[in-house]
Amino acid sequence: MDGVEIRRFTATDRDWLVAQHRDHYARAEGFDETFGVLVAQIIDDFIADHDSSREAGWIAWDGDQRLGCIFCVKLDGETAKLRLFLLTKGARGKGLGRRLLATCVDFARAQGYRRMKLWTHESHRAAGALYAKTGWTLTSSEPVVSFGQSLVEQHWEIGL
Repeated sequence: MDGVEIRRFTATDRDWLVAQHRDHYARAEGFDETFGVLVAQIIDDFIADHDSSREAGWIAWDGDQRLGCIFCVKLDGETAKLRLFLLTKGARGKGLGRRLLATCVDFARAQGYRRMKLWTHESHRAAGALYAKTGWTLTSSEPVVSFGQSLVEQHWEIGL
């Protein structure tokens, strides 16, 4: 992953990002169409009204190919939220996830946030392992039905 660049998200990345999330989670976990709708709404809201001084998204590129994404958004004055963290299948297991996560956390810290939170599902085991290895704490876990599936929702947090 030596030649991979991590660039800021732009509106031209929107359709790729929505399609990657929608298609990956439909295929891997059987998520229904409501997941793609949620991702599209999150991105559209970000494009329309984000605070560029405290919020950002990044896309990992290898030449002209996108490999992954991650976002830092404001939850409140002291808390950032990690969102939309995803790597394409071919980019997994090569350290790129750790690089994207560090980019996001370092940004949040530099913007003066005191902590960062995220929401995920227990089935995302590789991501959970990465969070645990990098100092995040699992703060809650509960069974839910979301996106047409029975899942275990997780909330993680890290002090900055």
